[in-house]
Amino acid sequence: MDIEDLQTFVAVADAGGVSAAARRLGVSKSIVSRRLFRVEAELGVQLLARTTRGAALTEAGITFRDHAARASAEIDTARETILPTGALRGRLRVAMPLTFGPIHFAPVLAEMAHQHPQLHIHTSYNDRFVDLIAEGFDCAIRVGYLQDSNLIAKRIGPIYGKLVASPDYIKASGSPQTPDELVTHQALMQGTEAWQFMDGDKIVTVQPQGRFKADNATALAAAAVAGLGIAWLPDCITYDHVTSGALVPIMTRYPPPSAGAYVVRPPGKHPTRKVRVLTDMLIEYFARNPDVWGLDR
Repeated sequence: MDIEDLQTFVAVADAGGVSAAARRLGVSKSIVSRRLFRVEAELGVQLLARTTRGAALTEAGITFRDHAARASAEIDTARETILPTGALRGRLRVAMPLTFGPIHFAPVLAEMAHQHPQLHIHTSYNDRFVDLIAEGFDCAIRVGYLQDSNLIAKRIGPIYGKLVASPDYIKASGSPQTPDELVTHQALMQGTEAWQFMDGDKIVTVQPQGRFKADNATALAAAAVAGLGIAWLPDCITYDHVTSGALVPIMTRYPPPSAGAYVVRPPGKHPTRKVRVLTDMLIEYFARNPDVWGLDR
């Protein structure tokens, strides 16, 4: 049985349909359908029941999916083991934040593709919280404070940020001096997140409130410049605005604890070599470019 056919079946099973699997694999739907047909023909059983909404695993498909996934993983490991030192091949699917990814992380992926011509890199840039397992990603880059999950994370560098507001907002609404005073101000947030601040060695947590929300840090910076409220943003987003005077750091006696950038991956015993190589390249990039992230402090 061809390994690509086997991997395609696993992708369809996990994605819930041919169309979604084709997008995940970066091939046409007709290719996916042909591969599925060959797997079912060789086994002599129906693995997937086609529906109007996609495809559902039959009882045989449920049993075969786990075996197929393990076999595919073993083949990938064997391929990596026998390749020349440093050579990577196959496919790497990465999810990256839209706010930072195209500027700060895309050059690293481009360099990785240049160094490994047999490697196919598929990147999704989006600020939403992607489900790595359900959507078939090998890893993701996440920035900020990690939520508790069963994912495995590797910190690749620190990211510092601060509270900022426009001079117009401060003139109209004042500037909070302590974390407790934040609850009376308009906060610019991604969702319902809590903000944390350092009071000496103690961490103080505040639940801010506000009417303007966005899942993109650049959009929040624009709203802060427009005087809509106070924002907690990374230094690499606010640097130009603070330098020009469009935004002013506030409540500096209570700095937020440093956040971080992380490579996260689905749980497993060991990361694939593709993920390890990307992680090492990102760590090196952070070390070479501290000024980009506001680390020169």
